[in-house]
Amino acid sequence: MFRAGRDSRAQIARLYRPAPNGGHFRPIFRLQSDGGAGNITRGTADPLTGTVPIPGRGVVVGAGEVVAEENQAMLNETEAAAGAMEEPSTEGTATAIQFANDEHPAAEGELTGRKSFVDDFAGYRALRRRIEDVERTGQSVPFFQPRDGVSHSVIRRQDKSLINYSGYNYLGLSGHPAVSAAAKNAIDKYGTSVSASRIVSGQIELHSELEKRLANFLGTEDALVFISGYLTNVSVISQLLARPDAVIYDSGAHNSIITGARLSGAKTFTYENGDWTALDKIMKKERASFRRGLLVCEGIYSMDGQILDLPRAVESKNRHDLLLMVDEAHSLGNVGLTGRGVCEAYSLPASVIDVHMGTLSKTLASSGGYIAGDRGLMEYMRFLCPGLIFSVGLSPPDTAAAIAALDILEREPHRPKRLRERSRYFRQLAREYGLEMGGDEESPVSSLIVGDDKKTFHLSKRLFDQGIDVQPIVRPAVSADTARLRFFITANHTEEQLKATIPLVAKELDYVRRHDA
Repeated sequence: MFRAGRDSRAQIARLYRPAPNGGHFRPIFRLQSDGGAGNITRGTADPLTGTVPIPGRGVVVGAGEVVAEENQAMLNETEAAAGAMEEPSTEGTATAIQFANDEHPAAEGELTGRKSFVDDFAGYRALRRRIEDVERTGQSVPFFQPRDGVSHSVIRRQDKSLINYSGYNYLGLSGHPAVSAAAKNAIDKYGTSVSASRIVSGQIELHSELEKRLANFLGTEDALVFISGYLTNVSVISQLLARPDAVIYDSGAHNSIITGARLSGAKTFTYENGDWTALDKIMKKERASFRRGLLVCEGIYSMDGQILDLPRAVESKNRHDLLLMVDEAHSLGNVGLTGRGVCEAYSLPASVIDVHMGTLSKTLASSGGYIAGDRGLMEYMRFLCPGLIFSVGLSPPDTAAAIAALDILEREPHRPKRLRERSRYFRQLAREYGLEMGGDEESPVSSLIVGDDKKTFHLSKRLFDQGIDVQPIVRPAVSADTARLRFFITANHTEEQLKATIPLVAKELDYVRRHDA
């Protein structure tokens, strides 16, 4: 990580403001005083823009030295943290500083043996250093490792049988005989691809059937399916909003929400997850500055496992004249008596949410995403949303698998019930062993904060060696001090598997903390 102090800053930095003509925007760090004196604020760089979001203040960094984590996966040209401005900007708000490769060249010999043009990219150099750090400890990078078979509660990886906490086959429907049979039958009838975008000739009857079924299940007028959950958020948010508008999201927002907001050109405002008072303060100050506002929340937050307080979100929506979008990627099929999500959980009509969003890859055992809402919204998106009209249609087997999984979910409401029971039991066991697991009691997403990247890698490896597969979550997905193991609980986990897991986690966490100082 590069740090710029007051003396060196002038030599390596230049003021930079993006051209207003819609041209190419290079990554930047934006700094803004918070009115404090000598305070130090740490922020993790936005992986798309290089800005540092501070909850409650939008894209803001407080006075004093600012340190940006090496959140560089998409920042090919930046690797920097900036000191506070000695002079405030003339607007009293924001001044932008950019650090490009040509302003802090690599040390002599760093690129010896160059093989690829990305060797010049600061983000790639930072990635290589992190990989080498892991390898120096005698470990291997645990990502992109193949497994054998279906992602059930037990999987095989590297010729080992492992209790699996790294997959979100929440209801065990991926690999269910009826779901697999539906996918195979669809291949026999339609082939493996629809071979065109839906607006041209890629529409098949299964698409309309799935959309009608989703709308009926959620209680909306209509629905629309996309080929990717990530694409759904990016494309829908960027199509709904423009420069006069604003997107409001919290500190737990998924990258797809942030990316969609940035691509829309709208203003963005962030607040600490669950701090509705902070949201109110921001809106009281800023609401008059934008035309249309979209408040985006998640049904279950994918990193921390909190379940959305929907009544508070609806209250904020109404108070500040906003639209409400809820991403139910991890809550569809899990939250609510029959798995219909946060509206069912709080006994609220589906109409309180303007844009329902979710994925097909978790409880519905498929791939892709969807939105649901009123007919006008669906017609608007069906004909004008780039992520739909310029992408191939959802494949026949994926579409059929989602329909079959939805059939089972409607017929067998005991599956969501069993998942909630397993989630509660997992947390009960964790408390008995002194482990603090993040997330709400009935959430299937449970995070154990380790607080250090290297310790998290080491803990994951030691658990793997003892038959437990749980992946480390480190930078840039989370900040360094919240590096964690994230456990996905499923309905197929047995109480015996949970009982075998928790004591080992407690034992190995203690070992890593004592020996990896």
